Amino acid sequence: MSPTFRSLRSHNYRLYLAGSVVSNVGTWMQRIAQDWLVLSLGGGGAALGITTGLQFLPILLLSPYAGVIADRFPKRRLLQAAQGWMALMSLLLGVLAVSGHAEVWMVYLIAFLFGTGAAFDGPGRQSFVSEMVDPDDVTNAVGLNSASFNLARLVGPALAGLIIGWLGSGPEATGWVILVNAVSYLAVIGQLQRMNTAELHSPEPVARRRGMLREGLGYIRTQPKMLMVLVIVFFVGTFGANFPITSALMATEEFGKGASEFGLLGTVLAVGSLSGALLGARRTRIPLRLIVGAATGFGLSIVVSGFMPTYTLFALTGPIVGFFTITVLNACNATMQTEAAPEFRGRVMAIYMTVLMGGTPLGAPLIGFIGEHFGARTTLYASGALVLFGTLAGVLLLAALRGGIRAVLTPSQAAG
Repeated sequence: MSPTFRSLRSHNYRLYLAGSVVSNVGTWMQRIAQDWLVLSLGGGGAALGITTGLQFLPILLLSPYAGVIADRFPKRRLLQAAQGWMALMSLLLGVLAVSGHAEVWMVYLIAFLFGTGAAFDGPGRQSFVSEMVDPDDVTNAVGLNSASFNLARLVGPALAGLIIGWLGSGPEATGWVILVNAVSYLAVIGQLQRMNTAELHSPEPVARRRGMLREGLGYIRTQPKMLMVLVIVFFVGTFGANFPITSALMATEEFGKGASEFGLLGTVLAVGSLSGALLGARRTRIPLRLIVGAATGFGLSIVVSGFMPTYTLFALTGPIVGFFTITVLNACNATMQTEAAPEFRGRVMAIYMTVLMGGTPLGAPLIGFIGEHFGARTTLYASGALVLFGTLAGVLLLAALRGGIRAVLTPSQAAG
């Protein structure tokens, strides 16, 4: 079997990946539909930012505790419960939109409730990867997960844009797309049910005791490499990965395009992301230089995209941005999973998800505000500059802990 797909030797991982592809297509369809629903209800850049911020706020508030739950209970059951909750929220939003009763405040509320399910899904899903495959295949499985996510991104946004445009581009049209996502969650729930639990590499559940979250934080404080990763992913997730907002503003305000062209931007971004994910799946180790280089490339590519004078040229920068995005995120994710001791993995990944996505309630409204008051292009300049600043801060932190920049970037330290 090709090294790129070696994790598919696992029966349970094959089931999981197949269900994820279906669900991820629905997820990307809803992301486009939800943003377009807000715009069609009269919301602007600030409303888009608030919606995104509210959806990610529960991740900031609840993910650390979800990590404790992930270490205490079977992750397969936790994932089924979280997926079922998100399906219910999608169903509710879809029905409201189709029936013509949706209002912006309702989208805000449901986005927050949807994010509650995502807060418990994230740590469980991230740490469950290492239970389905052999330890040597964790990096590969992380890469294939990202590949499936971005393969869905190739299809989902464009399909959502076409359906919304075909159905008239109004709120009701977005509702049908959101209902498709509600049904897609059944694929993951069903595949999790079909797994052979005897083949899972599940650690013994950690007994409940006081201070489990504090214990996880204390563990991370002793890991310099993890601390650098967390600094970088905070800036990447909080300020860099706001593509639904920046792409929507560039498509509609800067270039005067509609739903189909907006959806296409998500698709071209995924071309680069899929390439980066497949390339990353071939790696067996993650040098620190890869994390730093990919984060730097990510920040620079965002800034460059802001200078593109036409919609076509802006779209052509999408694959480059997507490649660097998925490369840095996969490298950081795999580093956290492989560095973490099994008994801490749920809490470590919960803290990682909190840092990566929990800053969105701050970053998304800020980027939306910048776009509404200073223009769409300024959102890209600001996003890229902040990612570059965060990368430098992460490198300097690790240098201080390890004794100099050379100790961070030399090959001997990179593999450690």
